[in-house]
Amino acid sequence: MTHSLGLVVGKFWPPHRGHQLLLETAAAQVAELLVLVYANPDDPTHPAPTRAAWLRELYRGDDVALGPRIGATPLRIVALTPDADHLPPDAADDHTHRAFVRQWLASHGYTIGVVFSSEAYGPDFAAHLGAAHVLVDEPRQQVPVSGTGLRAALAADAASYHLLDSRYLHPYIAAQYGVVAPAPVPRLVLLGAESSGKTTLATALAEALGTAWVPEYGRTLHEQKHGALDYEDLLYIGRRQLELEDAATPQAHGWLICDTNAATTALYSYYYFHRCDPALLALARVCGPRYARTFVCLPTVPFEQDGWRGPEALRQFQHGAILMQLEALGIPYTLLDGSVAERVAQVRAALG
Repeated sequence: MTHSLGLVVGKFWPPHRGHQLLLETAAAQVAELLVLVYANPDDPTHPAPTRAAWLRELYRGDDVALGPRIGATPLRIVALTPDADHLPPDAADDHTHRAFVRQWLASHGYTIGVVFSSEAYGPDFAAHLGAAHVLVDEPRQQVPVSGTGLRAALAADAASYHLLDSRYLHPYIAAQYGVVAPAPVPRLVLLGAESSGKTTLATALAEALGTAWVPEYGRTLHEQKHGALDYEDLLYIGRRQLELEDAATPQAHGWLICDTNAATTALYSYYYFHRCDPALLALARVCGPRYARTFVCLPTVPFEQDGWRGPEALRQFQHGAILMQLEALGIPYTLLDGSVAERVAQVRAALG
């Protein structure tokens, strides 16, 4: 049975894979999904409006105008705050919380058909709203993680370190806390100005090392949108690059070759729009621990204008900006020069 409007309520502190399972299960059963994000007391560093924005980013697609959605189901993600919405404290009894949500829904004109939860309170909560209830993975068997455990891990509780894993926490979310999950295969990233030969080198390196490589998603979206990128697309590019890297990891052997990183995407955000989303800056800041080795292609190969690139004179500036950024972030790097074969040999020598 498909309901017109479903409801999920939670702290999403932090948003984790269990939350994603809950949202994706719910979206498959409703025409639209309302997601309320709140806590009282709230996280002072990453309050509910910030966490709600992360969720919207996790579920946006190539066209930002369509808004967040899972498949064909639109998500209406709303952050509530203690001051603006007069939230009851988290420690309040169940009846107080149910009454608050019911009143908030009524005042905003929402009629809920079904509530989705992974908690024991779910059935009575749904009944109070006059809605059906769907319980999703209450024993945490599909995704064995909880917000409480992740908060402990992010607070450097050694007993919870095992939770900082991409199976439990999306790399985009982890980066907002300055965390990079351990990689089963180390990542090698190639950087360089436009027409510096890094994509050609990525394919050659993957062949030489017998491994997989991840193309530059920004180039894909740039061509798809005929060069008309929006400011919001830069964060999306950074997030999608992480997802494509994780998706390619099972096919990698020894090293995963990555064509660009979020730090370069942040540079382009400043280049095109003179600003950068704080969430993208967070992705840039963890590029040091995310990539085991960083190589920068010198812009000494003949310039090729493919209709998408800027003028040739720009690439010298881009090269300098990349080096400055790496040094500012404290990321060691190795410069590559010469023919493709010579650059492959330089990388292999550096890897040992």
